[in-house]
Amino acid sequence: MTKKRRERGICELYQEDPEKADYEIFGRVANPDRRGFLKKAGLATMGAAIGASIPLHQNMPSGLIPSALADSLENFEIKGKDGLTVLNDRPVNAETPPHLLNDDVTPNSRHFVRNNGTVPEMAHKMDASGWTLTVDGEVNKPLTLTLDDLRKNFEVVKLKLQIECGGNGRAAFNPPAKGNQWTLGAIGNAEWTGIRYKDLLEAAGLKSNAVYTAHYSMDGHLSGNPDKLPISRGVPVSKALEPHSIIAFEMNGEPIPTMHGFPVRTICPGWPGSTSQKWLRRIQIRDQIHDGPKMTGTSYRVPGYNVAPGTKVPKKDFQIIESMPVKSLITSHQTGISISSDRMEVAGHAWAGDNSVKDVHVSMDFGATWVKASLSSAPNRYSWQRWRAKLRFPAKGYYEVWARATDSEGVMQPFSINWNPKGYLNNSMHRIAVTVV
Repeated sequence: MTKKRRERGICELYQEDPEKADYEIFGRVANPDRRGFLKKAGLATMGAAIGASIPLHQNMPSGLIPSALADSLENFEIKGKDGLTVLNDRPVNAETPPHLLNDDVTPNSRHFVRNNGTVPEMAHKMDASGWTLTVDGEVNKPLTLTLDDLRKNFEVVKLKLQIECGGNGRAAFNPPAKGNQWTLGAIGNAEWTGIRYKDLLEAAGLKSNAVYTAHYSMDGHLSGNPDKLPISRGVPVSKALEPHSIIAFEMNGEPIPTMHGFPVRTICPGWPGSTSQKWLRRIQIRDQIHDGPKMTGTSYRVPGYNVAPGTKVPKKDFQIIESMPVKSLITSHQTGISISSDRMEVAGHAWAGDNSVKDVHVSMDFGATWVKASLSSAPNRYSWQRWRAKLRFPAKGYYEVWARATDSEGVMQPFSINWNPKGYLNNSMHRIAVTVV
C-alpha cells in the first residue's frame, strides 16, 4: 500500500523551508548570492501560475512567494476577525495593520493569530465539558482540575497584558529569514481573566529541584500524526511564579475565542507569544530546561553575539529568547495619509518586555530633531502604554513620522537592528508616510 501524499498550501511550504518550496513548486534553486534561479520549465510554471511572463525573474530572491500568489490569501477569512492580514492558512497566522491597533485594549476581532498546528475540535465547538488541566512532574501534589475548579478554588484576576510574537517584524530582514513574514502587527493587548500561574503551582507544591515548566496543548500536528506535537514550550519557574503570569480562561470578558486558545491558555507576558500557549491541557514541572518541540535548536533563539547578515551560526551559540525588547507603534494614522493642515496629533502604544516604558519621542524630519510625547502609565505591569505627540509641518510636501521608545533601563529603540538567522526581535522604529497637501 502506498502512502498518500498530503496536500499542503503554498504558504505552509514556504514557511517550513522557502528554498525547498521553490524547488518543489517551481524548480527554482538558489545560487551562491541567494537570488533565485528559475530553470526554463520552472519559469514557465511560475508564469502560468501568475498569468504573465516575468521579464526580470533573475532578480527574484529565493524563498519569495510571488505577490500575485500570496495575495490570494486575501480571500481567506478567519471567523470573528476584522481587517487582519492573513499570512498563512495552514497553520492559520494573521496580523493586524498598525492603524487598527489604536484601542487601549485590543478587541478580540483585532488581535493577531499565531498557530503552529491545527485547532482542536473542542475549541471549534467552544464546549469545555470533559476538559481537564493536569499539573504534574516535579510537584508534591499532582493536580487534575476542571474549568470550574479553576474558577472556584483560586482567586480570579483580570489584567491587561500584551502578547507579541517573537518574529514580529521578520519581513524587514535581508537576507530574508525563514518563517511567517510578519511586518508590524503580531502584537495585541487584551484584558485576560484567569488565575495566577503562581497560585496553581503553589497548590501543586513545587519540589526543590523544579527548574522549568513544560506546556502541552490539544492542537494537532500539521502532519496529522497524533504522536507528534506542533509545539511544546515553557518558561523558567521564576517566570511562572511572577504574579502577572496567569492561566487564562477569558479574553475581554468572554470565553477565550477558538483561535486564541479555548478553553484555557497560559499568558506569560513580555516574553515571546509562544510561551503563552493555547488550548492548554497539561503543565509538567521539569528539573531541567524543557526540550519539547520548538524549545531546542534555533527555535525562538538568537545568537549570543552579533553576526553579519547571512552568517551560518552554530546551534550551540543560540540562546533562548526571554524578555522582548522595547518597542512602539504609531496607531492613530495609517501610513500614506494625506492631510490639508500643517498640524497633526499622532498617538500610539509602547511596551518593553519585562521592563516599563520611560519615554517616547517622535520625529518628522528624518530624525534630525525629536519631540517628547506625553506618556500614560500602564494600568498594570505588562500592559502597553499610550503615548501622544503634536507635530507642526513647515511646508507642504512629503514627510515621515518616526516613533521611538526608551525603556526603564535606558535602552532605546534603534532605527534598525542587527540581522539574526531566524528574524526575531525586530524592534526597529516605526515610520509612517504623511503628505501635507
